[in-house]
This record gives sequence, C-alpha cells and structure tokens, in this order.
Amino acid sequence: MTYLDDTAALIRDRVDPKLLPDEDDLQDLFRLYALLAHVKGFQVTAEDVHDAWAVWELERGSDHESIKPYADLDAETRSEDEPYVAAIRSAAETLKSS
Repeated sequence: MTYLDDTAALIRDRVDPKLLPDEDDLQDLFRLYALLAHVKGFQVTAEDVHDAWAVWELERGSDHESIKPYADLDAETRSEDEPYVAAIRSAAETLKSS
C-alpha cells in the first residue's frame, strides 16, 4: 500500500457505507479523493469532489447523466457530494495532525 492508498482508506472509513456506489472499483475513486485530500486539504469543495467522480466515471466508460459541470446539476444531485467533502476534510485534518 502507498500513502495515497492509506489516505483513500481514511476517507472511505469516514463515509457511511450506505452512500457508497455499488461498484467493484471504488479504490480508484477513493485514490482520486486521496489526491484531493493531499492537494486541497480542508479547502476541498463539492465541485472538486464532483469533478473527481466524473473523471472516475469517464475512466470506467460511463455516460452517466451527471457528467456535466457541477453548476449544471440540480441541488439534490449536488448535495450527494457533501458526505465525501466532509470525509476528505476529516482525513486531511487527521493527516495534518500526524
């Protein structure tokens, strides 16, 4: 495991399992979130999380209807990114304290 995998695990542990996508390749998604934790830290936004998720979806060959700019999403869809923002910020705080 790498430091990014360690950070990905920190983030994933902070997300309610009921909110996780039902996919086999979540490690790639959480590595993107780990990158956000290291690059943006507590300054990460829901738009950042959405963009990382969109990259993950595109890499998977998806044409999901929510792959569009964050500002073009409805409020309900935008709110789905908030638990991940909180998890990334919490993990970033833990990393800072280490």
